[in-house]
Amino acid sequence: MLAPTSSAAGASAGLRDRHGRTATDLRVSLTDRCNLRCTYCMPEAGLPWLPRPTLLTDEEVVRLVGIAVRDLGVREVRFTGGEPLLRPGLVGIVEAAAALEPRPEISLTTNAIGLERLAGPLVAAGLDRVNVSLDTLRPGTFKDLAKRDRLDATLRGIAGAAEAGLAPVKINTVLMRGVNDGEAPELLRFALEHGYQLRFIEQMPLDAAGVWRREEMVTAAEILAALRAEFDLAPDPAHRGSAPAETWLVDGGPATVGVIGSVTRPFCGECDRTRLTADGQVRNCLFARGETDLRDLARSGASDAELADRWREAMWGKLPGHGIDDPSFLQPARPMSAIGG
Repeated sequence: MLAPTSSAAGASAGLRDRHGRTATDLRVSLTDRCNLRCTYCMPEAGLPWLPRPTLLTDEEVVRLVGIAVRDLGVREVRFTGGEPLLRPGLVGIVEAAAALEPRPEISLTTNAIGLERLAGPLVAAGLDRVNVSLDTLRPGTFKDLAKRDRLDATLRGIAGAAEAGLAPVKINTVLMRGVNDGEAPELLRFALEHGYQLRFIEQMPLDAAGVWRREEMVTAAEILAALRAEFDLAPDPAHRGSAPAETWLVDGGPATVGVIGSVTRPFCGECDRTRLTADGQVRNCLFARGETDLRDLARSGASDAELADRWREAMWGKLPGHGIDDPSFLQPARPMSAIGG
């Protein structure tokens, strides 16, 4: 197991920003590489991957996660990619994160290819839950969207996660107009049948090609209308808090479906996230135009306290919202695969 570092600093001074929010949810990208080529994320030919020397080592990831948890008040850690299952040291990283005090909740966002084999070891290491990206149940549509014929592998991975005890498995779905936007009820029936929790996510301007157009996006309102054609939906009385999804009771409950309206129903005022890229850059917002380098600072010999202070500075400058509706909005230079979900 990788040994987490220790620090004398306390967690009282958390990751606050000037708008009164405190980040307690850390998203850690472990790689920008992926074994799918989903059209809303990257081109079929892939992208120029980050050079390996620029990536955080396993030990560096563990050190920075430890600083976030012990010194900065982070309570939830989610490992993302690209595709995090491609990271050779993933199980050891999860095990080290689970050994931290206080122990954070640990989750993983994945396309589930390979999860059938890795779910058991990840649960043994301390993984608490998993979110799986699944945009269609139709093999032909999957291949059109992801440019790979891997639907069966994804479905096996989802089933393997549930069997390993990562229940309830959460399913994340992006609907694309004219591609899979007619599948919302079908996907919800699938989730209900297997006991999975389904969440639809509005497509965001994070594609590598920069061709996202708001008018082409399937909105939260359209998603709900499609579901209501076949299901009775009622607002979930449970408090949403900082969760990005609005949830709805399906046919009286207790099953729910979520809709994340990142564009048309933004939740920036309740955002509690901070992000660390695979090459060690802090992003205080998914749509931030700037980053703060912790990798080079750490490699230059900085102490845990110095790294924590730099992280606090990065979060203090967080803007009040993502600004997608502002005429001056510019899409981040990095696509989703290089930022981390």
